[in-house]
Amino acid sequence: MTPALTISRATIPGRIDGVSLALAPGVMAGLVGPNGSGKSTLLQVAAGILPAPAGAVLWNGQPLARIPMLERGRRAAWVPQDARFEFGFTVRSVVAQGRYAHGDDNRGVDEALARFDLVSLAHRPVNRISGGERQRVLLARAHVTAAPLLLWDEPLAALDPRHALEILLLGNKHTRAGGTLLFSLHDLRMAYILDTVVVMHEGRLRAIGKPAEVLTPALLLEVFGVRTEITPSLSLALP
Repeated sequence: MTPALTISRATIPGRIDGVSLALAPGVMAGLVGPNGSGKSTLLQVAAGILPAPAGAVLWNGQPLARIPMLERGRRAAWVPQDARFEFGFTVRSVVAQGRYAHGDDNRGVDEALARFDLVSLAHRPVNRISGGERQRVLLARAHVTAAPLLLWDEPLAALDPRHALEILLLGNKHTRAGGTLLFSLHDLRMAYILDTVVVMHEGRLRAIGKPAEVLTPALLLEVFGVRTEITPSLSLALP
């Protein structure tokens, strides 16, 4: 099976060094590591936002550099860490931007507004809502792209527990349908619901694999500098 995302020895001097990984279709993967470990940089390389050597990033086996920009917008959806907006576009218009690569047909926009609890905010200026609400706008915009590859940088950081869980449920549904999701997170308890955990440390890939196999007390001590034990008890469920 061709990996949905392949990164080969990606290097950005001073930020990441020789990072390689491959994620198959149908995988929900989480990037974990201390602040400054290279998580955001790696996601930006994977999304084509930061340049990488030719052939270092493949989407579904095709070099990213050879994929036209509009086609990239149909094949992958990027959500940045900071939900900042300089202009007062409405929430609905920002979500609709996710359909630009499809010809600006607005398909799925109303469904996304409902799914991400944004209907009541649809006509509000996006720069006059809360940080958590803005984050949901970015996630809704990514959702309407219908892209198979999702790349999210700390999408849960600004969300309350219920909305964070709803986003994880959405990610789970996306990957069970054959899509691929790679996102960064800090809450290691949530990592246990993932298929794969990617551990970054000092710009290098320290470990990759199933959560229970990777998140050992020895690795957590080495990477995070803490002695801890995590009980994998979180489940994806809403009342």
